[in-house]
Amino acid sequence: MKILFLYPSTDSQVGFNYGVAHMAAILKKAGHRVGFWQLCDEIEPLPTEEQFVQRIASESPDLLAFSVVTNQWAYTQTLAAWARPRFAIPFVVGGVHTLSNAEKVLKTGLFDYAFRGECENAFLEFVNRRQRGESVESVPNLACIRDGQVRINPVGSLPELTKLPLKNYESMDFQRLIDAKNGWVGLMASRGCPFSCTYCFNHVMVEAYKKDLQCSFQGLHYIRRFSVGQMIEEIEYLRKNYRNIRMFIFDDDLFTFDKAYVKEFCAAYRKVTQIPFVVNAHVGFFDDQCARDLAAANCRIVKFGVESGSPEIRRTILNRHMTNESIVEAIAAVHRHGMHSSVFVIIGFPHEGREDVFDTIRLLGQAKPGRFRWTYFFPFPGTRAHQISVAGGFVNLEKMERLKNFTDESCLEFGPEHNFLLKKIGLIMPWFVNAYSDVPTADFYQGKTEEILQMDEAEWRQAAPHLREQDAEYSRRFCEQGLSHYAIKYNRFMGVISDYFLRDT
Repeated sequence: MKILFLYPSTDSQVGFNYGVAHMAAILKKAGHRVGFWQLCDEIEPLPTEEQFVQRIASESPDLLAFSVVTNQWAYTQTLAAWARPRFAIPFVVGGVHTLSNAEKVLKTGLFDYAFRGECENAFLEFVNRRQRGESVESVPNLACIRDGQVRINPVGSLPELTKLPLKNYESMDFQRLIDAKNGWVGLMASRGCPFSCTYCFNHVMVEAYKKDLQCSFQGLHYIRRFSVGQMIEEIEYLRKNYRNIRMFIFDDDLFTFDKAYVKEFCAAYRKVTQIPFVVNAHVGFFDDQCARDLAAANCRIVKFGVESGSPEIRRTILNRHMTNESIVEAIAAVHRHGMHSSVFVIIGFPHEGREDVFDTIRLLGQAKPGRFRWTYFFPFPGTRAHQISVAGGFVNLEKMERLKNFTDESCLEFGPEHNFLLKKIGLIMPWFVNAYSDVPTADFYQGKTEEILQMDEAEWRQAAPHLREQDAEYSRRFCEQGLSHYAIKYNRFMGVISDYFLRDT
C-alpha cells in the first residue's frame, strides 16, 4: 500500500515529526510505500486548494494519514474538507490532538479512523489488515464510527524503543528541513516524563494507558530510552548522509533524568563527533556532575522548563514543585561549566495576577539565563490545566479555535486591564527582564518599560508595530558600547543575552 502522511505545522516553528519518521521506517520495512508532506510556511508557501488536491493526486496514495497537534486542528479540517470529496480512500488522523478528542474528530465526518497514543505497532497492523482485506475494527489504539456510534478501542502496549528501526529520513526530504532550520537537527533519545504538569499531555497519556492497560505507572514503563549505541548509530548516519549539520538538539522531555545514561552517552558522543548539542533538563535532575559530563561532550545549551516565577502559580496551577532558589542554582551550574542556559516561561495562566507575571520577570532578571523563550499559556483540551481554565471561566472559545500558535496572543480572558498588560509584556518581554536585572543597561530599560506601562490603547496601537525594530536598534547601540543586555534574537519570542549572540556571530 502507499501511505501519504500529512503534517500541518503552519505559522509556527519548523519541527520534525519523530513518530511519523518511525512509522514510515516500519511501514517501508514491511514492504509498503510511504510519502510525506509537511505543510509549513517556513519551508514553502502553503498550497491553494487546487495545488493541495493536485499534489495528493500525483502521490496516488491508498491511504491519507494526518498527524495533528491541537493548534493545527482548524487548518487540518480545511485540508481534509478540500480532499474528502475528491478521493475515495480512507482518511486517518493521529497525533497528540486525537488522544483526548477522538470522538469530536470523528464526528466532523472528515475522517474514517483516528489513532490514539503511540501507534507504531498499531498503525502497521491496521495497514497490513487493510492490504489483506481484513477487518480493522479490533486494532488497538483505533477509533472509528460504526452503526452511528463512536467506537474507541483500548490502546496497546507502548512501543519498546530499542526494537524500533532507524527513522526513515529519506521520505521526509530531510536535507531541506536541515536547511530550513539553519543546520539544527532534532534527535530524541527517550520518550516519557516522570512529572504530571497540568498543562502537558504526559499526564493525559499516562492516565489513558493506565486505564486501558489496567496497570500502575511503574507497570506502564512509560519512560523508555533508545540505547546509547542506537543514538550513536543514528548520529553517524546523519553526519554521513546529510550536509550542513551545525547543532543536534535533543527534544526528549527530560534528557537528564537518568544520570548514568547521560554519562554513558556523553562518553560515547565525544568519541564520534564534536558537533555541539542541546538538551532539555529539569532543575530537580541536574547538578554539577551532570553539567560536567555534558560540557565535556560539547553540549552547548541546557534548557529548563521554568514556566512561572511565582511559586504559588507553579504549585496550585501547574503542579510543578521546585523553588526559585533551585532554578537559580541550576542555571548557575550550567554557566559554571561554560555552557549556555535557556529557560521556557509562560504568561497568562488562569488565576495569574499582575504580581505573578512580574514574579516571572524578576526571576529571569535574578537568574540571568543565557536566553529565555516566552509564550502565552494555551489550555490543551484534555489536560487538567484546560479544566482549570474552563472552570474559572477564562477560555475564549473563538480565539482558541483560530489560534495556530501560542506565541502571538492568549486565548484566555482576564478582563481589559490584565489582557492589556499581557499584550504589552508578550510583545517585548526582554525589555522588562533587562529592567529587573543587574545588567548595565537596566536603568535605560526601566524608563522604556515605564513608558509602555503608562500607554493607553491608542498610544499602544501606534507604538507596538515599531517596538521590535527599536529593540534591534537599541541592541546595536549597546553592543557597540560593550553593554550587556537581552534582545530579541533568532525568533520573535526569544530573548538572548548579548554576551552570547555577539560570540555567535
